[in-house]
Amino acid sequence: MSVLVLNAGSSSLKFALIEADGRTRRLSGKIDGLPERPQFKASGPGIAHDQSLPPGLAAGGALDALFDWLAAHGLLAGIRAVGHRVVHGGGEYSAPVRIDGALLGRLEAFAPLAPLHQDANLAPIRRLLASHPGLPQVACFDTAFHAGIDAIEQRYALPETLHAAGIRRYGFHGLSYEWIAARLPEFDPEAAAGRTVVMHLGQGASLCAMQAGRSVATSMGFSTLAGVPMATRPGDLDPGILLHLLAQGHDAARLERLLYRESGWLGVSGLSADMRTLLASEESAARLAIDLFVHRVVQQIGALAATLGGLDALVFTAGIGENAAPIRAAVLQRLAWLGVALDEPANLGHGPRLTSDTSRVRAWVIPTDEEAVIAGHTLGLCHHL
Repeated sequence: MSVLVLNAGSSSLKFALIEADGRTRRLSGKIDGLPERPQFKASGPGIAHDQSLPPGLAAGGALDALFDWLAAHGLLAGIRAVGHRVVHGGGEYSAPVRIDGALLGRLEAFAPLAPLHQDANLAPIRRLLASHPGLPQVACFDTAFHAGIDAIEQRYALPETLHAAGIRRYGFHGLSYEWIAARLPEFDPEAAAGRTVVMHLGQGASLCAMQAGRSVATSMGFSTLAGVPMATRPGDLDPGILLHLLAQGHDAARLERLLYRESGWLGVSGLSADMRTLLASEESAARLAIDLFVHRVVQQIGALAATLGGLDALVFTAGIGENAAPIRAAVLQRLAWLGVALDEPANLGHGPRLTSDTSRVRAWVIPTDEEAVIAGHTLGLCHHL
């Protein structure tokens, strides 16, 4: 048995084919550049595929192209289930679930809470229910890892009627944090049993405070906009800014575009939403975007360490966390007051340990693997097939 893992976004469809052990990959790849310049890339043992697809391809067409390719390579028949990353499970779903038409309808109701992600996540589910109704599908939620945080962490200082209506902290990147929580004992057993702040730093970025591998607080909240500045999202804002912009004539659609697509590093720098481009630039605006990102990350670490009542370890993960040594160095150097002692050669070599033996707080690089988490949950729910 093998599991097809799908992570669908607004402009890409990422995929992996994983064997029944939950970790061995037959292949992985993505179809990105949707819809204008779709490019299909796949790699695995004996597989190296790179193909341009016709322009104008939407998410549904990308899924059809993937299934046609899998069938042509004799891989489709071995797929027994499909696991999906779904960003938002609301307050209702705290564990992976098998998908049917009724569940899909309930998940569609969460789309306003994650407009950049939820509809895109659900598009391949909807299409597969129609085209392959007998193929089991499993939804794995980015919010689920944070479902057990204390009531005080969930609460905003809003009227009870709004809280009861679902306006509360949810937290995201839970599949990534779940992987790190499972792997941390291999690197640092003391931290795994103690107090750790994990930084999922990528185009989307958040931090999570873990106590003995359990989420107790996180930087994102009701939506994926909160916390630290991201590629095109601003992170935490004074709500008075939005009231001001509404008074100046911005409507909801204009604000949504501003907050999800025009802010963050792109908005500050005016140059790029790609951290690699900013790090390579000599423009002062690029440096400002980087400095603001690092500043907010350090602030969040301080807040989460206070929530934990101390700190044993830090973990960097995701694209920037795993690969951007200058960002890691800038963060860790500003945490010397916590007893963090950066090992510069280790950081340049991407760890896994980034701090010296004398460091009171240890820091690590641990690559995330959300696809393995999704595959494991899918296998667990479909083991009898």
